[in-house]
Amino acid sequence: MSELILASASPRRRELLTQIGVSFRCDPVDIDETPTAQESARDYVERLALEKAQACLHRHGDAVILGSDTSVVVDGCILGKPVDENDAVQMLQRLSGRCHQVMTAIAVVSAQQQQVQTVVTDVTFVTLDEARCRAYWRTGEPCDKAGAYGIQGLGAVLVKRIEGSYSAVVGLPLMETADLLQQFDIPVWQ
Repeated sequence: MSELILASASPRRRELLTQIGVSFRCDPVDIDETPTAQESARDYVERLALEKAQACLHRHGDAVILGSDTSVVVDGCILGKPVDENDAVQMLQRLSGRCHQVMTAIAVVSAQQQQVQTVVTDVTFVTLDEARCRAYWRTGEPCDKAGAYGIQGLGAVLVKRIEGSYSAVVGLPLMETADLLQQFDIPVWQ
């Protein structure tokens, strides 16, 4: 059985993989995450997940590598991590009272094969005023989160409804990840 390496430093992805009993170690990679001109949100997350996995594979050629990327998308626009409080407030107000998509791509690669899959989840927010957005920013949680919120933490109170995979919104769609890993002979529940 090959070793599994998670090409990510995300504590949420580590927790999710551990939740399904997968044995792995982490080796984060640093890639350019700038969207290309005319790149769709789906193409963007798939490209980043695959580039992360492939970059890690160059360091560990005999392992199986899992790369992933998550983006919050509203009106076809990718919302990254906020650069400051005003950026976060602008993002949260853009999501306020409406539905947006969270796209998470997973790429599993080895020297012999590669598979990429994207999971799209619809998330509907409650209506937010500026004061509530600023209060949420002050908790510190939105600082490193795509779309300036974390559904698994304090940001859960911002979410009115989700349709799709909760774990994909957190950062790793577990059912799809388990299915892909099994194609590479990486067992779950170990």
